[in-house]
Amino acid sequence: MSAPGIELVDMIGGLLSFLLTLCVFSYLLGDNVLFRLAIHIFVGVAAGFVAAMALHSVIWPQLFVPLIGSSLTEKLWVLIPILLSVLLFTKAVPRLSTLGSPVMAFLVGVGAAVAVGGALLGTLFPQFRAATQLLNMAALQASGKEVGLELLNGVLILFGLVVTFASFQYNTSLFKNPSIRALWNMIYWSGRVFVAITFGVIFAGVYLASLAALTERLYSLMVFLFNLFSLAG
Repeated sequence: MSAPGIELVDMIGGLLSFLLTLCVFSYLLGDNVLFRLAIHIFVGVAAGFVAAMALHSVIWPQLFVPLIGSSLTEKLWVLIPILLSVLLFTKAVPRLSTLGSPVMAFLVGVGAAVAVGGALLGTLFPQFRAATQLLNMAALQASGKEVGLELLNGVLILFGLVVTFASFQYNTSLFKNPSIRALWNMIYWSGRVFVAITFGVIFAGVYLASLAALTERLYSLMVFLFNLFSLAG
């Protein structure tokens, strides 16, 4: 008795997936009610999922559990984020919005610090370290690879890294010497070339991922229609 129930649930899920996919594809004919309905359903489901995850992973274990079964000291520590949250909600009231400004400043400051620290420690420093390690002759010889080719690869990567960072300096008026200014312009445009190549590769990857998702959706539609016709036959 369980197999027919499972098949019915699968068929209902497949039918909903089929209809929603057609609603999204209807955007090819222009903006319409069906496409907006599918987008609203997607946004609603995503918002509900995020809210459920926040309640299950953050609010309940980090707020309610310490308030219910913890010591007095831990409860007092939990009252601090509760107070900050209440002050943050005052930003919705114009007369009380100044009370939430320190909390907003604190959030922006922490977010900026985390972003800058993550960029430096997680991206820039490791990138420089990895680029300089490519020029380590002892490591290249011990790896057993072609030293000349690996050294050329390391020089190219290090050059691209340096000129890309330098290309974000737009003020060429700092250099009074025409020769230095011309050299800086060459470095600047070399960095722009590397940036353009990077964006092109990223766009190609996104495009290929979109094609893969489209192919998967079309294949799912074909499988659903085949199963539907098989059951009808």
